[in-house]
Amino acid sequence: MDYTYDDIAGMIDHSLLVPTLTTEQLEAGCQLAREYNVASVCILPYALERASGLLAGSTVQPSTTIGFPHGGQATSVKVAEAEQALADGGTELDMVVNISKVLSGDWAYVRRDVEAVLEPTHAGRMKLKVIFENCYLDDAQKIRLCEICGELGVDWVKTSTGFGTGGATDEDLVLMRKHSPPHVQVKAAGGVRDLDRLIRVRELGCTRSGATRTRDILDELKSRLAAS
Repeated sequence: MDYTYDDIAGMIDHSLLVPTLTTEQLEAGCQLAREYNVASVCILPYALERASGLLAGSTVQPSTTIGFPHGGQATSVKVAEAEQALADGGTELDMVVNISKVLSGDWAYVRRDVEAVLEPTHAGRMKLKVIFENCYLDDAQKIRLCEICGELGVDWVKTSTGFGTGGATDEDLVLMRKHSPPHVQVKAAGGVRDLDRLIRVRELGCTRSGATRTRDILDELKSRLAAS
């Protein structure tokens, strides 16, 4: 095996974004993330301040979503969401592009929308992931988004919200890695439900992946490492 436990756990953004999760479940998810030492918790925005407190003293980053899940909020609203998230202790923000504007080919709007959220995020020395929702896009649109994100200097481009009609495909991950500059990382989201799939997206160049089945994935990893 050419990876360690920390290599794989350090790829996982533990996703706590299902709208039916209770406060107790959200807090338990933060504790699980600490126990397994994953990269981050991506939590419902209202719970971010509490998550930041629960994760304090660990290496797990508190993160949340901006413009989730459809990206159709006014840019000023996305900026307000980002500013609130930063005030609540968020260190990584996952922003959805305006899908309607992407499909309309209004690239100037799309660029301004991303840049407006990126500015306060980077000013606060925090990081931004930009979600494309690839299931609704053609390859030319995905490539153009990679180019815009590369020009602006976002930290990650991300396949999906996990709430669209599809998730991270091998073809999309290859395309996004190919058309993103080296300083922009790629995150797989949607459909990464077991260890083999997580290892596969790593092989395709992803440095992060959203996951809800974190415990199962990392327990399997521990078993494999112990047997090797």
